[in-house]
Amino acid sequence: MFTDMVGYTALGQRNESLSLALADEQRKLIRPILARHSGREVKIIGDAFFVEFSSALDAIRCAYDVQRATREYNFSLPEERRIHLRVGIHLGDVVESAGDISGDAVNVASRIEALAEDGGVCFTRQVYDHIQNKFELSLTNLGYKPLKNVTNPVEVYKMVMPWAEKKVINEQRADARRIAVLPFTNISPDPNDEYLADGMTEEMITKLSESSDLKVIARTSIMNYKGKEKSVSQIGKELAVGSIVEGSVRKAGSKIRVTVQLIDAGTQEHLWASNYDRQLDDIFVIQDEVATKVAASLKAGVFSKTSRKDTDDIGAYTFYLKAMQLLPESTQSRIRESISLLEQAIAADPMFVRAHAGLSQAWASLAMGGYEDFLPAVNKAEEEARKALELGPEWAEAHATMARVHSLLDRLNLSMEEAERAIEINPNLAEAHISLGIEYTTFNRLDEAISAFQKAAELDPLSFYAGNHLALAYRVAGRIGESLEVLRKMREHTPNHPRIYAGLAESYMMNREFGTAQEMIDTAMKLGPDEPLVNLDQGLIYAFTGRSKEAEETIEYMMTQKSEGARLYGQLFINTALGRLDEAFKALTRQAEIHSWPFNIESHPLFKDLRKDPRYSEFRAKVGLPNG
Repeated sequence: MFTDMVGYTALGQRNESLSLALADEQRKLIRPILARHSGREVKIIGDAFFVEFSSALDAIRCAYDVQRATREYNFSLPEERRIHLRVGIHLGDVVESAGDISGDAVNVASRIEALAEDGGVCFTRQVYDHIQNKFELSLTNLGYKPLKNVTNPVEVYKMVMPWAEKKVINEQRADARRIAVLPFTNISPDPNDEYLADGMTEEMITKLSESSDLKVIARTSIMNYKGKEKSVSQIGKELAVGSIVEGSVRKAGSKIRVTVQLIDAGTQEHLWASNYDRQLDDIFVIQDEVATKVAASLKAGVFSKTSRKDTDDIGAYTFYLKAMQLLPESTQSRIRESISLLEQAIAADPMFVRAHAGLSQAWASLAMGGYEDFLPAVNKAEEEARKALELGPEWAEAHATMARVHSLLDRLNLSMEEAERAIEINPNLAEAHISLGIEYTTFNRLDEAISAFQKAAELDPLSFYAGNHLALAYRVAGRIGESLEVLRKMREHTPNHPRIYAGLAESYMMNREFGTAQEMIDTAMKLGPDEPLVNLDQGLIYAFTGRSKEAEETIEYMMTQKSEGARLYGQLFINTALGRLDEAFKALTRQAEIHSWPFNIESHPLFKDLRKDPRYSEFRAKVGLPNG
């Protein structure tokens, strides 16, 4: 650990006696703190402390205590007498000689300190890996930073101080129109009435999302808070919202009471509350009334008086709600379970627009994940999307899922039109922004793609699907630190999803950190040994690290996959990494025929040499990409 007094050199030139006095006060302040955390003072270099610890956690806690004590010390002093410190920490091997220590780790630590703010603490990823989930304060990834006299950029984190967090919350509080509808609570005597509470949550989100003046968090993220004891302020901070709607539903016989409150997420002040007593058959009318009232309270404009609903069947609606909670996780078992539930919803009500749209989304997910042969699965997705559009052309969900189908079948311009139409109807539909981002990526418009994926992630911050696309776009654009930051946040929320670890591995591979990439794949293999993407990434690691035989064996293993799309992806990616372009083009030619090719092939760094080959122009022509 290195500490440094901000502005010490300049102060010494202006007032040498004052600078010496402050350096002396700093030593008196810091030394007792070092002792409490078992820090060994190696030496003092002018105003800087150089300290060694046997534990990364001891170092981090000591750094926090140093900054906290310094802040308290400064409270009653005039500005010229205050001590301003920054701290840098690194973990690594050192060489000890005659009480001093040296080595590359020392050099990195001394450079990290300069990146910290006044009153701040910065540290490297090596430290972060040892303290994550063990330290109480928030930790923020600053990305990769170049350091003087250090060959490669170093990944840097900073500690978010409690007094800094308060400032962030105050800033968030100002955006009252960014809103989260928390899962309504079922307080009926019968637990089987849970569907009423879930339905109220769903319809409130749907109704509020119609307003372009509001930014409404998607249900995918919201339902993660169901049954969890978290404060309104904590949820507000996690979702970056200024307003929160919460409520309860109680059924008694044929009557229902809905209680709703609107809360300021920053102050936890109750801005508005109301009760609704209705006959149960008026449930959709109640939902409209409540949403309109909340919107008016937020001064977001007037909603249509027409109640929009696509089913009156409570059973069908319950199947739909359960399915749409499972589907966004994008694991094979969850997708297949959601298909079963959606088919039951449609059997109960064949006119249910959103159920058809959801079923289309599910079949598309099976195709994209390599869990089913590509074209047959996409054809089923198209059948359901067209049914949804036929039944409900006014529903954004129908246009969004049609956008995805058009994209998968290489109707690129039609896909963009449908995505834009979905956003026009419902600007808060995350899936539509993802579809738009995919098309921007396909046309190598990465800045616009990242913007669209960021919008989707803002609307659905806990969604695997949104986060995964954003991380991938960052990665392809060379913004590895930002990709890692997104994926790590996803891992904190969903620690057992194998494809998150695959994404981390791909990010580390792009940064040529193959050892860490292998650690991520090892974890992914334990969680999802049959995931096609996980096996593909293992093959890439082999290829990039010169293990051609193992890479070829991975291709052979992937040839046993059920889905032709998964087989072709393995051949394309791993052969390209091995420099075997003839084999890669064989796979790509077949991918063009069945429409199953990487949507980011125009920008992905792996395919740089592929794009230079004359045969690539033929591929572009087949799939409708512009040449040149």
